[in-house]
Amino acid sequence: MRSDHKYPPLETDRVYLVPLTQEHAEEVYKHFSDPEITEFMDIEPCKDIEEAKEIVKFHEKDLGCRWGLFHKNTDKFIGTCGYHCLELGEIRKAEIGFDLVKQEWGKGLMRETVLVLLEYGFVEMSLDYIEATVEQANKRSQALLERLGFHKSEELRDHLYYYTITKNDVTQFIRAQIPM
Repeated sequence: MRSDHKYPPLETDRVYLVPLTQEHAEEVYKHFSDPEITEFMDIEPCKDIEEAKEIVKFHEKDLGCRWGLFHKNTDKFIGTCGYHCLELGEIRKAEIGFDLVKQEWGKGLMRETVLVLLEYGFVEMSLDYIEATVEQANKRSQALLERLGFHKSEELRDHLYYYTITKNDVTQFIRAQIPM
């Protein structure tokens, strides 16, 4: 299914989010050829630029969107994030995914990026809820989602943890961050 919706660039204090296009294939190749980046993803490390072009092509045709992440201080490509498995029926939902170069792990960049994506998903896309699936061994992503207010399912499905968040959850999370 092809989306006629044009997704805009977004930004955080430190990161530009730009919808991926074939112009980003080289960066996508370098990024996804790292086995540490793809370790918890449902793809193998890229072996050549053609595989990277196929990844970009998949996201260009998908109803959702994948943004490339660029550090504002350096303009360097540092990862991707976005929505897929978008359902726009009576209940509107999407699955969020994200990845970051290991040099930027632990600096809070993905936290601020996911917050912008949540806002965009709930306000601009009118989603009812957002899901994430995480492998059991991916402790960093689990911790991030839990810090952002996602609810973890008690039961594993397909050896994955399922997380969900609603607009109300995000509102409560934001209110809890504001000092009184």
